[in-house]
Amino acid sequence: MEKLQADVVIIGAGVTGTAIARELARYELEVVLVEKEADVACGSTKANTAIVHAGYDAHPGTWKAKLNVRGNAVFPQICRELEVPFKRTGSLVVALEEDQVPHLYELLERGHVNGVPDLEIIGRDELLRREPHLNPHAVAALWAPTAGIVNAWELTIAQAENAVENGVKLLLEQPVIRIEREGDRVRTVCTPDFAIATRFVVNAAGRHSDEIARLVGQEDFRITPRKGEYYVFDRRFGHMAGCPLFPVPTAVSKGILVTPTVEGNLLIGPNAQDLEDKEDLRTTPAGLKEVLTEALDMMPDLPLKDAIANFAGLRAVARPSNDFVLGPASGVPNFINAAGIQSPGLTSAPAVAEEIRDYLQAAGLELNGKKKFNPYRKRLVPFRELSREEQAELIAEDPRYGQIVCRCETVTEAEIVQALHRPVPCTTMDGVKRRTRAGMGRCQAGFCTPRVAAIMARELGLSLDEVTKKGGASQLLLARTKELLLAKGAEAHA
Repeated sequence: MEKLQADVVIIGAGVTGTAIARELARYELEVVLVEKEADVACGSTKANTAIVHAGYDAHPGTWKAKLNVRGNAVFPQICRELEVPFKRTGSLVVALEEDQVPHLYELLERGHVNGVPDLEIIGRDELLRREPHLNPHAVAALWAPTAGIVNAWELTIAQAENAVENGVKLLLEQPVIRIEREGDRVRTVCTPDFAIATRFVVNAAGRHSDEIARLVGQEDFRITPRKGEYYVFDRRFGHMAGCPLFPVPTAVSKGILVTPTVEGNLLIGPNAQDLEDKEDLRTTPAGLKEVLTEALDMMPDLPLKDAIANFAGLRAVARPSNDFVLGPASGVPNFINAAGIQSPGLTSAPAVAEEIRDYLQAAGLELNGKKKFNPYRKRLVPFRELSREEQAELIAEDPRYGQIVCRCETVTEAEIVQALHRPVPCTTMDGVKRRTRAGMGRCQAGFCTPRVAAIMARELGLSLDEVTKKGGASQLLLARTKELLLAKGAEAHA
């Protein structure tokens, strides 16, 4: 087991953990970011609605309310620094019945208390002018112009890349198996391959954060996974919603919405089902039917035959508070929680990072600014977004730009090669997909999978049967067909 030294160990490389890592990278600190999966953004971050919420929904006084509005305000700057696509689309909460209108005014008042700017109620005519595909019986809506849409996993990858480029050490495929204490202080974080002596630990382990907290004796919260199921529609239909369209929320969720994605797809979902199994990401006929039924109430002309994929994600709901769990564990002052980060966790991530920084400083961590901190990160520029002239110039410089690997999303061999050699290791098919969109189009990787696998094997020095979908035992290929037939024939003649 290799031994390391750190000032801070962060457990969990989702959008929250990587935001904290990037924030701490501003200072002269030794920071180690530990992730149990083969890539960053593999937990709740990989499957959610990717909306930057305005902040009217959370109850005043909660962490969700305090940090949503703060996080929203800094999103444009962060996305500009990291070259992450972000669109300030605004959002609408749509009342489909007259008796839902009073709830819009409750949200309006709650938003005013939370400090959300420029909220207003708009009537039916204005609503249908803005959103012509809405249910024509819609009555009114709450308009929140500061809401937006982003790509959650691209933001997370960007934060991780920027943190690594500024000195943070990232350890992938390293689940935390033990945390050692001396008295009331955490001293060492242990993974299968590393023993990391540290002054502070930040617990940003998503839906497993209660299990990490129990390693230091904290048992005053637990995480209940709440599953949400989604449909994704072809990119030809992203225009059908100009912004996220929410129904009037329920007690447990913001409801099943219809929204464009920042890449131009149309997305509907999620429903909300509390579970016991933290790994249950199955979609179900009943769940998908619920999503479709409620989305059709919002938008009756949804192009159902053009749904290209469905998926499920899990929110990390903290019990009993149903709020973010932030701050030192009781009796362990150098173990800081950033747990229970459910919606609006994506929006709040920058503000959560600032809160955790302040908790660490109050607990005794010296924060001396790093003179060479570079807040900027260069994006992997998508070939499909360039003009014909720009594409021709790139092909002239590197002929691999002329090799289209993913026909649906126009992803080139050059982009895949670049994705495999960036600051955060990309070693899985899912990792390539999230960095380039290869396999995310209409055919859902039916064409490009073998070509991406071959490029990965060549660039990473692997055999084809070592290429995995998401790390671990998720190999795409087990053996060559002829080898199996020959082995079977040999057995028959034995």
